[in-house]
Amino acid sequence: MNASHKPQPLFVPGDLDGFFGLAIDNLIQFLLILGLCGGVLQWPIDRMLHAVLPGAALSILVGNLYYARKAQELSAQTGRSNVTALPYGINTVSLFAFVFLVMLPVKLAAEANGLSAKEAGLASYRVGLAACFLSALIELAGAPLADLIRRHTPRAALLSTLSGIAISFIAIDFAVRTFAWPLISLLPLCVILATYFAGARLPWRIPGGAWAVMLGAALAWCCALLPGEPSPVSLAAIAPSLNTIGFYFPVPLFHDLWMGLTHPLTTRYFVPVILPMGLFNVLGSLQNLESAEAAGDRFPSAPCLAVNGLGSAVAALFGSCFPTTIYIGHPGWKALGARSGYSILSGIFFCVVALLGLSHVINALIPIEAGMAIVLWIGLVITAQAFQATPSNHAPAIALGLFPAIAAWGVLILTQTLGAAGIASGDVTLADKALKNGAAFAMSGLNLSGMVALSQGFMLTCLVWSAASVRLIDHEYAAGARWLAAGAVLSFFGFIHVGTLTAAGAVYNLGVGTGGRFALAYALCAVCIAILGRYQNGRDKPPLSAH
Repeated sequence: MNASHKPQPLFVPGDLDGFFGLAIDNLIQFLLILGLCGGVLQWPIDRMLHAVLPGAALSILVGNLYYARKAQELSAQTGRSNVTALPYGINTVSLFAFVFLVMLPVKLAAEANGLSAKEAGLASYRVGLAACFLSALIELAGAPLADLIRRHTPRAALLSTLSGIAISFIAIDFAVRTFAWPLISLLPLCVILATYFAGARLPWRIPGGAWAVMLGAALAWCCALLPGEPSPVSLAAIAPSLNTIGFYFPVPLFHDLWMGLTHPLTTRYFVPVILPMGLFNVLGSLQNLESAEAAGDRFPSAPCLAVNGLGSAVAALFGSCFPTTIYIGHPGWKALGARSGYSILSGIFFCVVALLGLSHVINALIPIEAGMAIVLWIGLVITAQAFQATPSNHAPAIALGLFPAIAAWGVLILTQTLGAAGIASGDVTLADKALKNGAAFAMSGLNLSGMVALSQGFMLTCLVWSAASVRLIDHEYAAGARWLAAGAVLSFFGFIHVGTLTAAGAVYNLGVGTGGRFALAYALCAVCIAILGRYQNGRDKPPLSAH
């Protein structure tokens, strides 16, 4: 290790808090995989225990060890002892996209073509492996351009998207789940707020995250033992979970991956789903790197994106269909006092969990509700950072960037609601019928077409409008016009605003001229801003002041 200083200690007390938070975050992804792949795709449990989870754990280990090493290198280079490793794990957005927009359609198409449920499930699995591998290649291809993008993009624009994701898809979701289980989750939340906001010290030097998880689990079991009180845990679930314990060593699945890459349906879903997800992974990684730098830790862009791609490639080669990426939340883990050790602990933990088949046992003993307050807090910190780590007069640009993410969250809630209504009514086609009837939504006061347009490609839309707004606030009219021109190009090819909402989620409509109306509107905006810039001729008013 080339260094002029001694690196920080590999493990510090704050790493335990960080480990609890990151472990819970990734454990949620493991449980989602088990639930979605088993319930929606109807894969056999053996496939998940022998291939999907071990492959995912191996990819998590690769990334976490790398980012722990990068943190130690940065500590040695700078002489600082407060460098926090980048959090890393399974990409939640890609997880949902690949399940509902790639693998489920493949399974249904295969069954419609006469294949048995078992054969259709295998086909969907192989195409999922291909989707993960292709996503890895896209991120590897984007690595050389990473530094160029970061240099020319305002920090407020990069952090605005993260804050939108944090408040919509993390904080709100876990807040709702917290109040769904008040007797179990509110006390852990109170402990987290007292520990991390007020700096309160807890007995026996046990970190606040550990106390939160222990108290939440204890309350869950108390509720389980009380007659008539609902609880996410039960004694009846323990015995079946023990049956999954074994040894599941990761094995390369070159044949299945090749069969997926050469499957005709892989080509069908590359442009509308796999390509946008790969591009969004690149953008999301850049935003998280910028977030880490705003918190004081600057990591090189190109190597980090390359390792993200490598981790996803390892996942696909060893049986997981789900890409890995830099996680949102670095400032939160840093505020917890986590450094490098939490990343190492997380990687090792998930290898042990996957290789021994312990996911079901952990879920049976310690419910997610016991520790989700930590993840909720991370969402709050990321949202706050977007405003704290940027000039105060850029706050309106950050606020504007929240809208696309909120619209995307609204679309998700809408599809979930329609799906629930279909289940309750016994009409599985209810969601499709409702979505085809745009007039019904208009009569109820919901502008469905506008919500879908704002949500499609929301990360890119946020970037364009936040960056353009920052340039305008700084009186850089030409730069603002260039960002709006970029929006015209993105919409012209369908990367933003263009798509169709289905019962399984939104589907992109990529192609030449698919977003012609939006492209023309953006072009008009770009021309307008450019003309205004010339007209001002140095007569700008002072920048908007923040109050």
